[in-house]
Amino acid sequence: MYQLANSVSTEFEIKKSRFIGQLYPAATRIEARAKLAELRLAHPNAVHICWVLICEGDSGLDDDGEPSGTAARPMYNVLVHKELMNVLAVVVRYWGGIKLGAGGLARAYGQAISDASKLAELVPVEVMCQRSFAIRFADESQFRRMCEQFAVTVVSVDYADLVTMHLRMTLRIAEEFEQTAFDLLRGSLQNVTT
Repeated sequence: MYQLANSVSTEFEIKKSRFIGQLYPAATRIEARAKLAELRLAHPNAVHICWVLICEGDSGLDDDGEPSGTAARPMYNVLVHKELMNVLAVVVRYWGGIKLGAGGLARAYGQAISDASKLAELVPVEVMCQRSFAIRFADESQFRRMCEQFAVTVVSVDYADLVTMHLRMTLRIAEEFEQTAFDLLRGSLQNVTT
């Protein structure tokens, strides 16, 4: 999976209709709605502003008045094919007075996002995970230093008989982190299932 390093835009004309394909990094529906509101203000004369949002846990799509399946679905298919995540794809259409038909619309909307994706700088998405570990009080500072070395985020800490630390890290380092911590603390590390 990949995500955008920055926003990109492309534009072309088919039978006097102007299509502006745009890709924006967006991790939440709130970010996407804010960007869409901004675009509606920037393009008050556009007849359609179709969009697709793909992000973890909160995605959506809208044909914005185009015939069902002719705008957002082809845009979505391009994003899935390109393995894009955390992205808002938008196509702004200014109508030129000539009907394109369902097939023509689907090709145009798909092309707008495909062209924009060719300009995009993509970076791999790091899959994150959460882990919780119980350690002795005497080992807390040493364990925290190790978290810093591995770029692991301490989300929260619970103090009881042991110190339970709730961590967020990339999935790719989780196994190595746990093994290194186990060795460092001489086996006194407990993996806690929450």
